[in-house]
Amino acid sequence: MLPDNILLSSNLTQDLQDFLAKKQYSNMVVLVDENTKRDCYPLIQTALPPHFIIQVGSGESEKNIGTSVKIWEAMTEHALDRHACMLVLGGGVLGDMGGFCAATYKRGIDFILVPTTLLAQVDASIGGKLGIDFDHFKNHIGVFQKPALTLLFDGFLKTLPTAELRSGFAEIIKHTLISDKSMWEEVASKKITDQDWKKLIRHSVEFKAWVTTEDPKEKGLRKILNAGHTIGHALESYLLGQERRILHGEAIAVGLITEGYIAKTQGFISGDEFKEICKFILENYGKVTIANEELEAIAQLTVQDKKNRGNKILCVLLEGIGKAKWDCEISIESVKEALSFYRMLQI
Repeated sequence: MLPDNILLSSNLTQDLQDFLAKKQYSNMVVLVDENTKRDCYPLIQTALPPHFIIQVGSGESEKNIGTSVKIWEAMTEHALDRHACMLVLGGGVLGDMGGFCAATYKRGIDFILVPTTLLAQVDASIGGKLGIDFDHFKNHIGVFQKPALTLLFDGFLKTLPTAELRSGFAEIIKHTLISDKSMWEEVASKKITDQDWKKLIRHSVEFKAWVTTEDPKEKGLRKILNAGHTIGHALESYLLGQERRILHGEAIAVGLITEGYIAKTQGFISGDEFKEICKFILENYGKVTIANEELEAIAQLTVQDKKNRGNKILCVLLEGIGKAKWDCEISIESVKEALSFYRMLQI
């Protein structure tokens, strides 16, 4: 079952109109980037009451305090009061930042998430985590706040380049690995082009919504959703701003392999299961090139991970396919060893 504020929509404009008719907001702003304004805004424009648009640049590099200030300035210039609403039309970057700006403007106004990427639909838009990057650290500044509505429409997936679709797929893979062995087997039996997206979106959203409802502030169970993220985020942060920067899901795919390696070395997962995971991920994602001399710098970034406690690096490790354990302490050396193993993998 989905929470009341999450809707899988088959009629985007009608569902949006129905929701807004009940609310009668005093004013409305729509946050877009150049891509969602071109490809997605025309699909919802007629469903909206009078509104104004704030457009920001696309990409992770825009998810910072400078862009947030520009959003707050525009909201202030248009005199939005506390009864206004922001509709965020975009992927995870816009959802994180737009929701953060709405949740902090005048101590919080309603916001609606209309995620346009697979990654945002199955992960970033669910659970109320909002924030921006700071000083090269991902999601370093943020808050927890649930949107008034999250409207999921799989028709947006037709607008996505293959790389963006693959990025979101990594979170679906993660959800099956930590929660549902039978669903993992179904996913792993098909190529990415043959997946049933509607079914997988529902599975991921229902699972993540259940977890985040049980543990909204990430005190225990919710930490399980960080599988692949300790090393994945470190790699993503290291490559941020470089020409060879990678998408979030591509980094998480690396994280699932490297953290899977640590789980195997600690006896939590069998060698056969680990090989199965490696084979499927490599077939769908290839490999990210990492130089031997970069291992130390990437590994050191795990020290800044938000899941850590004191000077302990805490990680999520699989306990076989379909189950995971959180708050597992790992060392810098084990991270470097796992990255070194990944470097040497043959596709």
